[in-house]
Amino acid sequence: MMPAPTAETTTQGAFLGVARSETGRRWVGPAPEHDRQAQAMAQSTGLALALCQTLARLGVPTADAAPYLAPSLRDLLPDPLRLRDMGPAAERFVRALIKRERIAVFGDYDVDGGASVALLVTWLRDMGHSATPYIPDRIDEGYGPNEPAMAALAAQHDLIICVDCGTLSHGPIAAATGADVVVLDHHLGGETLPAALAVVNPNRQDESGELGHLCAAGVVFLMLVEANRQLRALGQNGPDLMAMLDLVALATVADVAPLIGVNRAFVRQGLRVMARRARPGLVALGDIARLDQAPTPYHLGFVLGPRVNAGGRIGQADLGARLLSTADPHEASALAERLDVLNTERRAVEADVRAAALAQAESRGLDGPLVWAAGEGWHPGVVGIVAARLKEATNRPAIVIGLEGDTGKGSGRSVPGVDLGAAVQRLAAEGWLTKGGGHKMAAGLSVNRDQLEGAMARLAELLARQGAGLGGAADLKIDGVLMPEAATPELIAQLDAAGPFGAGAPGPRFAFAAQPIRTVRRMGETHLRLSFGSGKALEAIAFNAFDGPLGPLLAPDLSRPSGLFHLVGRLEINTWGGRSTVQLRLEDAARADA
Repeated sequence: MMPAPTAETTTQGAFLGVARSETGRRWVGPAPEHDRQAQAMAQSTGLALALCQTLARLGVPTADAAPYLAPSLRDLLPDPLRLRDMGPAAERFVRALIKRERIAVFGDYDVDGGASVALLVTWLRDMGHSATPYIPDRIDEGYGPNEPAMAALAAQHDLIICVDCGTLSHGPIAAATGADVVVLDHHLGGETLPAALAVVNPNRQDESGELGHLCAAGVVFLMLVEANRQLRALGQNGPDLMAMLDLVALATVADVAPLIGVNRAFVRQGLRVMARRARPGLVALGDIARLDQAPTPYHLGFVLGPRVNAGGRIGQADLGARLLSTADPHEASALAERLDVLNTERRAVEADVRAAALAQAESRGLDGPLVWAAGEGWHPGVVGIVAARLKEATNRPAIVIGLEGDTGKGSGRSVPGVDLGAAVQRLAAEGWLTKGGGHKMAAGLSVNRDQLEGAMARLAELLARQGAGLGGAADLKIDGVLMPEAATPELIAQLDAAGPFGAGAPGPRFAFAAQPIRTVRRMGETHLRLSFGSGKALEAIAFNAFDGPLGPLLAPDLSRPSGLFHLVGRLEINTWGGRSTVQLRLEDAARADA
């Protein structure tokens, strides 16, 4: 067996010499400076080298390693008053509570919006007060406040709080005559703000951007921190905010907010809260999704989040917010069942649109700064998910648009380092779009059919200026090399301490060099389970391996292949039947003896 190369030798060119793997990707190892920092960190701290490689890649200095591995919400939580308009917003909210005024909460129809609505509804309920939640219909009303809805709410309420929306809603907020309006948002702001009493948004043009990574639920949470502080000054106690971090964690992960700064603490603490199974909606949703272990960021993003989103995508828009805010287990169970059914329907609709969009994008070319597709009648509830799939497949910003009549409504997803929201907002300001906005990683837009081609060409030009399209779609970034014997539960626990992992902080990925395959077994129609190693065997699973090249490579005719293989993936604990074992979630492979 060839010796496992060191990071220093393999960063020259392709990692482990793999310029094109079995799935067509080039393997890229750690930068030399990261490798040197990791070696020094391991020597000075005694931490495992694999953990130090992860910390170095995340940009954690050696001196900060210990506090980084134990993030404290107390230490990382910013003063809410660092955000403009936060004081007046919280003061108006507390005054409405004390005077028992009528409060409406206008939220977006996605997870972040639903969680933000639930935070306010739950806080007020704990204080013995109620609020009217309002979630617009995606098809009939579209995203954000609209004039008829705001006027109607203003006629019946004293205070309207817009969450996860409202920063660009000048007309609708002006239509809310007779009521005060407070905006708690995180989407990119314009040069002017609407005539609201307060617009709290870390992505306002006049903000520093230091808290721009917060999702809307994070902004709402900070407002509730300030509200509790103002209540204490009045001699009253507010609700337990720590118990509400499950909602903040869910929204942070589902909205693909970068897991940096206070977001890491939100998610870590929120996962602990969620594991207590105290919120009826999340308990019911986890049960119907057959979640039989403590939740992880993966479960928030890919198991619970899509189900909460399903109502806003293809069903009744307020189902997610109702599920997250209900205190009734029976209502929670019924809502969870309905959302699970809708999520199944959503997957079928998405699959059809995804196949058509990918074929169209491939015919147009996947090597430019922007990948896009538009189709007649594509459901607006799934275009965002399909855009995310195109982005993942190409490592480029992607836009997917559903056309109906003379107009199209679309959604986009971006890659790290490319601010899609700002580009889309500029496109709207230049007149290419009838409506457009968002944040760095996601955006929504409306466009006239006759301007579609020109708008996408202009958007590609704007994104190219930010460096979109320069990263190779086939690059697979790897933190280092491990031997199977090093993959222990203890190592995984140490790596988990560097998390949670997700947007802005990808989880560690390791290579196992020149390994013999010991056993292979097909699971279902498409998945592959195998074991490898010349000493102690390590289990691995490759999902959908037989839909691509990995299955035929590693299990030809379901027989064990001969020769040695470089294997790459992420380590995890597999819990099954009450037993927990280490396994590699295999992502790629290449022959070592080719």
